[in-house]
Amino acid sequence: MKKPPIIMSNVLVFILTGTIAFIGVPVWAYLVGIDWVEVTCAIVLFYFTGMSITAGYHRLWSHKTYDANIVVRVILAIGGAMALQNSILHWSSDHRIHHRHVDHEDNDPYSASRGLWFAHIGWMLREYQANRYNDYTNCRDLQKDPVVMWQHKYYLPIVLAANFGVTGLLGWLNGDILGMILVAGVLRLVLVHHVTFFINSLAHFWGKQPYTDKNSARDNGILAFFTFGEGYHNFHHIFEYDYRNGIRWWQFDPTKWLIRGLSFVGLTRNLRRCPEERIEKARLAMQLQLASEKVSSLPNAEEILHKIQTEYDLLLQRMSDYYATKKRLMAVRQKSLKRSLERFELDYKYKELKHALAVQREKWLQLQQLSHQFA
Repeated sequence: MKKPPIIMSNVLVFILTGTIAFIGVPVWAYLVGIDWVEVTCAIVLFYFTGMSITAGYHRLWSHKTYDANIVVRVILAIGGAMALQNSILHWSSDHRIHHRHVDHEDNDPYSASRGLWFAHIGWMLREYQANRYNDYTNCRDLQKDPVVMWQHKYYLPIVLAANFGVTGLLGWLNGDILGMILVAGVLRLVLVHHVTFFINSLAHFWGKQPYTDKNSARDNGILAFFTFGEGYHNFHHIFEYDYRNGIRWWQFDPTKWLIRGLSFVGLTRNLRRCPEERIEKARLAMQLQLASEKVSSLPNAEEILHKIQTEYDLLLQRMSDYYATKKRLMAVRQKSLKRSLERFELDYKYKELKHALAVQREKWLQLQQLSHQFA
């Protein structure tokens, strides 16, 4: 089968920036030296441009997980251009196709089913998606955003001004323009490229699948540390409209913290979260599937599977009662601050159901541990 034509501009960019970053910068550091100002600027710009992709291109524009003030949108649009990953419109179009056809060998632009190399960088080296390159019909909403269209129209000038103008100015202030461009410009750019590319590649190969196995996406706390919180990819692929990827307080997700932090000062709003009940049900369904698989080959498998299914059904019922009562109680509390008979009864019922749910969760956990011992 004939391979698609090479996209020479992309190949040259990756070769040139990679050579400068991994050969030119070490040589410069040895011959001339690098100071702490250049390193600090590189780290700051690394996070700024990387999170312009994750908070901006990804969670704001591709998935509409929250709304942002125009100042925030402009800053994220400039930072995203500085990361050199194409315009918001094009990036979001590709990403929406990826979610719609995840793992499909032909329709997913960076399908993991075609291998780690292809998902990481190979998909950008040839015109695999040439027929869809200027088809943005899946982004009609974004075409109404003046910031998106401004960045799309003037993408190249913004890229050049942001990368060379900003780092050049910082270098001039620090007394070494070339050194700053090499470290905070090129080296930072290459590092941002590859850590964000990990989301398409490693995050579909390395990690666990606690919420779904219907696609290749994985949750990986190590990757989350390097990808600004995007490593909780299994969660993201089933609950893509949640502004969070790491939903636990202890999970490293600086993108979530940034979005949430900006909401406190009114710069972001309408932060979308998947209902807790849906998340827990997805996790429990995977636990049921794994437990059933582990005991299915045992001599008394039918008896054990019946027990597992019974406890699972009871847990779902406890959850349904608990969350329904919690919802009613919150509605009553919002109606009036005064204590009423209805509120008193709901408070009592809520506490009872919360305790019953905790007991059933503990029983389910013990059953999970037992199924592991059987296997």
